Amino acid sequence: MADTRSTPTRAELESFRDAEVPDLLPERGQVLRLLFVGINPGLWTAATQTHFAHPGNRFYPALLRAGIIERRIDPSAGMTDEDRSDLRARGIGVTNIVRRATARADELTPAELREGGERLRATVRGARPTVVAVAGITAYRSAFGARSARVGEQAEGFEGARLWVVPNPSGLNAHETVQSLALAYAEPARAAGLLDD
Repeated sequence: MADTRSTPTRAELESFRDAEVPDLLPERGQVLRLLFVGINPGLWTAATQTHFAHPGNRFYPALLRAGIIERRIDPSAGMTDEDRSDLRARGIGVTNIVRRATARADELTPAELREGGERLRATVRGARPTVVAVAGITAYRSAFGARSARVGEQAEGFEGARLWVVPNPSGLNAHETVQSLALAYAEPARAAGLLDD
């Protein structure tokens, strides 16, 4: 996107279909306490190269409300290097189950989700987070064949990490609010040592 400070047109966003967004992971020597996992990048996320970037997404407002981050992040114009450094320094990372960008997560195939689940396993083995929080119960069930999974901590863990499934922060998930998301995200953050008990 040429100018991330302006609202992109539908055609500009469509040009980012199938693009990838790099994982936000700690740099060498930094500890990864909590890895948030989205379903896949949206077109706005791909355009700005910033996870959960759509203006209607409640991810960063929920993190702020929960106390997981301490300053406001406005990713819709593209996250700053300072924002990324702050998240890494706090031990927070972000990745996705599926790498390719789509307008909606329901455009993904079950095979893509399963393949993405295997890629996520490799990412977690390499990055070694304390806690993994997957945002989206339907995608989690599809990616890992866990048809009976419920939101909350999963008993089986994930590649050596504790595992939570948390609500998707997308504006399309209308029954969630910033407050309900903040409460849900605080649980894995507490387990990761980012919040006091």
